[in-house]
Amino acid sequence: MSLKFHWFLPTYGDSRFIVGGGHGLPAGTASGDRRASIGYLSSITRAAEEFGFTGALTPAGAWCEDAWLTTAMLSRESERLKFLIAFRPGLISPTLAAQMSATFEAHAPGRLLLNVVTGGEAHEQRAYGDFLSKEERYERCDEFLTIIRGLWRGEKVTHTGKHIQVEQATIPSVPAVTPALYFGGSSPAAGPVAAEHADVYLTWGEPPAKVAEKIAWIRKLAAERGREIKFGIRLHVITRDDADEAWARARQLTDALGEDVVAAAQKGLARSESTGQARMLELHEAARRNGGWRDPHALEVAPNLWAGVGLVRGGAGTALVGSHAEVADRIAEYAELGIDEFVLSGYPHLEELYWFGEGVLPELTRRGLFQTPTAQATGHVPFLPAQP
Repeated sequence: MSLKFHWFLPTYGDSRFIVGGGHGLPAGTASGDRRASIGYLSSITRAAEEFGFTGALTPAGAWCEDAWLTTAMLSRESERLKFLIAFRPGLISPTLAAQMSATFEAHAPGRLLLNVVTGGEAHEQRAYGDFLSKEERYERCDEFLTIIRGLWRGEKVTHTGKHIQVEQATIPSVPAVTPALYFGGSSPAAGPVAAEHADVYLTWGEPPAKVAEKIAWIRKLAAERGREIKFGIRLHVITRDDADEAWARARQLTDALGEDVVAAAQKGLARSESTGQARMLELHEAARRNGGWRDPHALEVAPNLWAGVGLVRGGAGTALVGSHAEVADRIAEYAELGIDEFVLSGYPHLEELYWFGEGVLPELTRRGLFQTPTAQATGHVPFLPAQP
């Protein structure tokens, strides 16, 4: 078995400390000390490629730069790495999305993955002109994915649904490799849509028992539809040669947070309609209320699983913290539950990528859980012929 690993591209900026933003938080709250330039993001992309990562997730939302444009530029700065582009199906026509993805596939063959984000923030959806309820957004997403699948198969699609209507829709070219669909969602409305359409179901980093429950839920729904689905998990990482060093780094991150900053972030996150976000908030609620959150171990919600990131960041709010061997242990534990893919990040994203790539990946390789892909970069300057 070889697990797949993806890194994360901080298109809102990066820092040596936690960068807030995301679910429930206003646009403009995510910013870092490092500008998310193509040069900097390219450094992350190339490093992930060199370590044998499968892909890199590019987020979507009012708090970050556009994922499609950014990744289109980054695809020219790399050779093999795939791009897991997050997009919201309610904000774009399914025909246009099918055309865009086919174009991306034509120019960067086999390097496009799609992360479907239905949208759990009503106030942010309204800012983009979308006034549907959460349940209606999932209904629309189901229609959207049905249409786009048909277009990718080369069909001429006419669809008259509750939320989307297209007539005689086609795209100029069919993608040679159909992009895999990654889909997350913890609410009752999300399950059937994921089971019907997802290739990979994504969950945020909850304790193993909770992740096992989610896997069983989606696997059962998929089986009822005659489908099998792979599973992935979204986590941050703080990994060091020694466990004490890793926990000291976690303490540095919380020491940099003021009470007012945490309180403001939590007020914003509390208005999120996302069930997954509510589950993230529950993980650190007790430590926030009793004031113990500055002790990193007070936020250790399962062995080596730290909920400190979620104090100010929406979405994925947990990190694996520990020695390289301990982080590998936790990854192996999630793999035993059925997790096939890991979408990871850390602060700063470039340095933490090296800690993980040089420390944890060799450990996983020794355990037979990771194999560097054979299609490696050739070492020549991109887009120039390789020297004989």
